[in-house]
Amino acid sequence: MDTFEPNSRVAAPSLRPLHPHQVTALDQLKGSIQSGKRRPMLMLPTGAGKTVLAAHIVAGALRKSKRVCFVVPALSLVDQTFERFAENGIDPADMGIIQASHPWKRPNAPVQIATAQTLTRRDRPQVDVVVIDEAHVRHAVYATWMEEAPDALFIGLSATPWAKGLGKQFDDLIRPTTMAELIAAGFLSPFRVFAPSKPDLCGVKIVAGDYHEGQLEERVSEPRLVADVVKTWLEKANNQPTLCFAVGRNHAKLLADQFAKSGVASAYIDANTPREERERIGKELASGRIKVVVNIGCLTTGVDWDVRCLILARPTKSQSLFVQIIGRALRTAKGKDHALILDHSNTHERLGLVTDIDHDTLHDGTAETSEARKKDEDKVPLPILCQTCTALMPKGSKTCLACGSELPVSAGIKTADGELVEITGKGKKAKAERVKAQLQKMGKQSVYSQLVYMGQVRCKGPKWADGRYKDIFDVWPRGVMREPIPYTRLLESYIRSRAIAWAKSQGGSPHA
Repeated sequence: MDTFEPNSRVAAPSLRPLHPHQVTALDQLKGSIQSGKRRPMLMLPTGAGKTVLAAHIVAGALRKSKRVCFVVPALSLVDQTFERFAENGIDPADMGIIQASHPWKRPNAPVQIATAQTLTRRDRPQVDVVVIDEAHVRHAVYATWMEEAPDALFIGLSATPWAKGLGKQFDDLIRPTTMAELIAAGFLSPFRVFAPSKPDLCGVKIVAGDYHEGQLEERVSEPRLVADVVKTWLEKANNQPTLCFAVGRNHAKLLADQFAKSGVASAYIDANTPREERERIGKELASGRIKVVVNIGCLTTGVDWDVRCLILARPTKSQSLFVQIIGRALRTAKGKDHALILDHSNTHERLGLVTDIDHDTLHDGTAETSEARKKDEDKVPLPILCQTCTALMPKGSKTCLACGSELPVSAGIKTADGELVEITGKGKKAKAERVKAQLQKMGKQSVYSQLVYMGQVRCKGPKWADGRYKDIFDVWPRGVMREPIPYTRLLESYIRSRAIAWAKSQGGSPHA
């Protein structure tokens, strides 16, 4: 069990000054509370300085003689939170930790730190303010506590407050800044993404909105993919400190063994790794004795290591998990001009760049909200893959910033608002013809390559792309190569429209 040994060195300094975006966040939070909201959710991207801001929130409550409970999602974050609060201006004498046999268990202290799991098993403290860290992780105890303490103020903190039904618990979403704004202002590092290889995910089941972990691990553990992860790292990473995200223990072991065979010092961390060992590994990564740390998803939060390279070997359909993972590499550091992302999961090409992923409302659990959220996700522009060097560039780019090669001009074209085109009436049919004309202007090779890629993603046979090509150009593909490139929203919209029209003519549901 992790423990924190109290000692005299954690004297409380004064509160650290806030950056402009943190001042905005605090002002907007105060405004929300003053307007009558009792369950505000504060969205703070990775690197926004959440700990410093949380210390100001706690200190403000203490000044008003309020009792506070700060809740973290994992046991490994309890002592870390105590230490960070002490470093950021909260007097250790004012803090206690709710945990059996903990040396800083002080139930009368006005600030209590606990995990959601601990609060599930024991009586919850009588407090005026509850601050929930990583509040997108929904624990049943939160809903119970809110119901039993209607007069208490509950403040959620999260970089990705997009979980389904979160709007049932929280009544306001505060978004003081974005990841893109923090990069532009120098608080986060710019990043470059390369997508050198991708797993075949056809037939992998979807469970609770993401890939079935057992089936996923089997697919990504192919020797070719594992070897390519290490080969790409050796070519591009320049020995920079690296985090590698794997699917499961077997996959992580294969990756670690492959790095070892190539003479690269690596380490492995999972949810059961003791805090002392994590800290040792973090120090060895910082010193250069370890080059790569392979983990299976336990380093998505609470890690402020100097990471210059990130290997994404774990495919996901979850925007939240994706943004949390990439965020691990975006903290700034001396001499770091950009973060290197090596995506072996095809996630960027399916979900887009993390700087383009955002939502301005909480999900209230209704079908209407789910439909609106899906439309938001569909509007995220997909990056363009450079066929020369495998770099991913933002949509609309004409040349690759990594190697200077020309990029497909078709990738900059999209429908006005990303809506699907359904051919059911005269007006819609005319619009579909306009979309078809736009596709024809892209050129036969570009459209065919996009159809080939779409067919691979959707697990279609080779004739699928040929048939869709004939629908668009009225001829069968001749003189074009089967070289896949990421498809545009325009093409996706058109293909979907044809599926809708066909399904309605058959009295069924669409399958694009």
